[in-house]
Amino acid sequence: VNCFRDRWWVRWQQNGWKNSKKEPVANTDLWKPLIEQVQAKEPAFRWVKGHSGDPMNDLVDRLAVVAALGPFERPTPAAAAPVPAHEQSSLF
Repeated sequence: VNCFRDRWWVRWQQNGWKNSKKEPVANTDLWKPLIEQVQAKEPAFRWVKGHSGDPMNDLVDRLAVVAALGPFERPTPAAAAPVPAHEQSSLF
């Protein structure tokens, strides 16, 4: 949420994907497509206290726990090819 609320991503892009410590931004492979979606869809972000009984937060927490279990196989180069934007499904 802070990345979008405080617009860190704008500085990351301006600084060649370096953070305020002049270090490479972690997980740019995840941030870049997410930033594209945020720019296109302009969603609203709302902070929610974790483990507080919020149904959607509880759902995504369970999904994250399951995803963290793996499997963690590296995609083959052919499988890692980018999907054109018009063929991608939206998260928003």
